[in-house]
Amino acid sequence: MSLITRAEQALSTHFEQAAGVGGPPRLLAAMRHAVFSGGARIRPQLCMAVAIACGDEAPQLTNAAAVSLELMHCASLVHDDMPAFDNADTRRGRPTVHKAFSEPLALLTGDALIVMAYRVMLQGAGPHPERLAALMDNLTLGVGLPHGIVAGQAWECETSADLGQYQRAKTGALFVSATCAGALSCGQRPEPWAPLGAYLGEAYQVADDIRDVIADAASLGKPVGQDALHARPSSAQALGLDGAIAHFDHLIDQAASSIPACSCRDMLRQLVQLEAERLVPKALCEGYFKTHAPAHAGGVGLTH
Repeated sequence: MSLITRAEQALSTHFEQAAGVGGPPRLLAAMRHAVFSGGARIRPQLCMAVAIACGDEAPQLTNAAAVSLELMHCASLVHDDMPAFDNADTRRGRPTVHKAFSEPLALLTGDALIVMAYRVMLQGAGPHPERLAALMDNLTLGVGLPHGIVAGQAWECETSADLGQYQRAKTGALFVSATCAGALSCGQRPEPWAPLGAYLGEAYQVADDIRDVIADAASLGKPVGQDALHARPSSAQALGLDGAIAHFDHLIDQAASSIPACSCRDMLRQLVQLEAERLVPKALCEGYFKTHAPAHAGGVGLTH
């Protein structure tokens, strides 16, 4: 079974199990809209891939940890899209939750998905309750203070923010939680796997900054030009587009090099490289430079 298939099946199973029966129908519909609308599922895939590298001897716990991460991610997107933040009309090519279901239900949807994430983890502990505390703490670190995704979002509300700190919190923290969760679900030390999550997570935020400049709303599935519109910290603005692409390539190389020695090292490296091309396709960069900056044709840093 492929990682993406395993992730989708686990997400569907655990969502329905945690949702139960008898809840408000429109809230449940909004939650499904937020979760089952596509997406790369890279965080649960990373969690599962690391677990496989660590033996994957508790697959049900791994699946629960992976699903919890994705639910937290989806919750953050729902809140991020709301008028108080990005005021986005689309996400993954579909209306955002507040557009499709109303602002009150969008707020409640994000809240409900956060609570569901912890419920899934609790339900998935099964025969390994001794691993639950570390997994819960790991998830909390990826979401809350001082350096989780909530802190990352809050840095946008400050008058100034360090770009690296902002990116590590807003995107990188949950990637670190994903790689560490894969090891923790197998009862192994998470520290060797943290750098992979850190480098890949920062690369994701840099890629988001790049695509906010060079992509279009149709291909991206959400509005573009948001960083400039909301005066948010951005690699593309701080480093220039060439510099941001070169920085992205460097982070991808660091991510691949950081993978600990294991029987699945080649598989994990391939996952990293495939994500790099999906995130910042060479053809997209070259096409942008050809159209907007002929002097850059051939590109800088287009090596991934």
